[in-house]
Amino acid sequence: MHIAPHTPVVVGVGQSCDRIDTPEYQASSSIDLGAAATRAALADTAAAGAVRDAVDVIAAVREMENMPHVPSPLGRSNNYPRSVARRVGLTPGHVLVEIVGGQSPQSLLTEHAEMIAAGRADCALIVGAEATSTARYFADRDDRPDFSEEIDGQLDDRGPHFEDFIDMTMVRHRLTSMPVAYALAENARRHRLGTSVDDHRRAMGRLFAPFTQVAAANRFAASPVIRSVDELATVTDANRVIAQPYPRQVVARDMVNVGSAIILTSVANAERMGVPRDKWVFLHGHTDLHEQALLARADIGRSPAAALATTGALDMAGVGVADLSTVDLYSCFPIPVFNVCDALGLDADASTGLTVTGGLPFFGGPGHNYSSHAIVETVERLRRLPGAYGLVVANGGIMSKTSVGVYSTNPVEYTPRSDRALQARLDAAPTRPVAEFFSGSATLDTFTVDHGRHGPMGVVVATADDGQTRVAALTSDDALLAALDAGEPFGAELVIEATEGANSARLA
Repeated sequence: MHIAPHTPVVVGVGQSCDRIDTPEYQASSSIDLGAAATRAALADTAAAGAVRDAVDVIAAVREMENMPHVPSPLGRSNNYPRSVARRVGLTPGHVLVEIVGGQSPQSLLTEHAEMIAAGRADCALIVGAEATSTARYFADRDDRPDFSEEIDGQLDDRGPHFEDFIDMTMVRHRLTSMPVAYALAENARRHRLGTSVDDHRRAMGRLFAPFTQVAAANRFAASPVIRSVDELATVTDANRVIAQPYPRQVVARDMVNVGSAIILTSVANAERMGVPRDKWVFLHGHTDLHEQALLARADIGRSPAAALATTGALDMAGVGVADLSTVDLYSCFPIPVFNVCDALGLDADASTGLTVTGGLPFFGGPGHNYSSHAIVETVERLRRLPGAYGLVVANGGIMSKTSVGVYSTNPVEYTPRSDRALQARLDAAPTRPVAEFFSGSATLDTFTVDHGRHGPMGVVVATADDGQTRVAALTSDDALLAALDAGEPFGAELVIEATEGANSARLA
């Protein structure tokens, strides 16, 4: 079939790692890891020289250390994408650093596919890396390396944009902690399903045990170890509770040293540069949607945006769940995986697989860049399965932003975004009013216990006595903490008192 010359196509992918527990460990910086992944992606095109000369845009996923109040003990580059470019010999006209969120890799790919289709870019590199494991290891050592780098040149820094999913009510009540915020959603879903804490931990173990098998076969995985359902579900000293109901083994592993790179160009450029056809992978479906604020959602245990984004991308591609040969669902915690499975009718216990990498708890959670690795693995698998389809669901915030891509080697012309109509449906959905400060009686909706270094702190979300208003509160009250730890406090009557710092809760 004839394909329009500006049709975007993925032509090169690459990954890198520097595992601290191996003899090959080199204490690489995130720049080194991004550069290594870029070299691998260039080599993957089988036309490295021509592609190197053609790259005119570099879009970097924001590093974790490039955020307010996040320490950078080893230093960092003032212009990450140009630091990577200098190491690899690229001369882009435009570079950028994306906003925060795990949706970033897929969102950037969709954005630059649109630019290429419109003739506003020729060849884009999407790159990201984290060296968090190395940073922690060397942070307090006298022999720590210096990763600081100053480099001149244009940079479009889009800023963090935490305000997209964080507000002062959440700040006051520990909801900037991702384990705490996701645990509230997890327990809300558990309550809706009527399952006990023990049964839910078994369900989380069944969900993630197959992920460990994928991770064990992935040479880039941070934890390539097969684990049983019992190992994942049983609370032990080595698998302590982080935030009720989460044992440590089912949450994202953030100590990693990995990088990834994706090269996107047009069909015309790919032909001109001599990239073989068997390298080409097309974007068949794509959607980017935003969810309502966490506390305002009608059901804190659901994300309709993630469900609609996934079905929207599949509809655009003209395929269904049964047509997919590969699937990767963002898995920082179990609830984002369960949420999409619930909506699409996917079997969360299926052996067919819901990850191509091993998932964030086992492959590793490299900041905002995880789904870039999922895209790389998807592209590589689809090349071995010509004509097959692969799905990548990327998640940011607290199930706040979802970016979805459907891929295949089957040629297809670019389909423009259809997000606006879908987003309008989400924006029109009913929401709940939220009180930043509240004093009075309320009924407990969902909860967690944050088991941090300073001792347990309960976090509750309740409905005020007007039957509508949502209220968040903290508690160190012994009786209420005991009820929360027991796991079944739903519907408990609370007394909430507004204080200067945060709302405080106790049992009525």
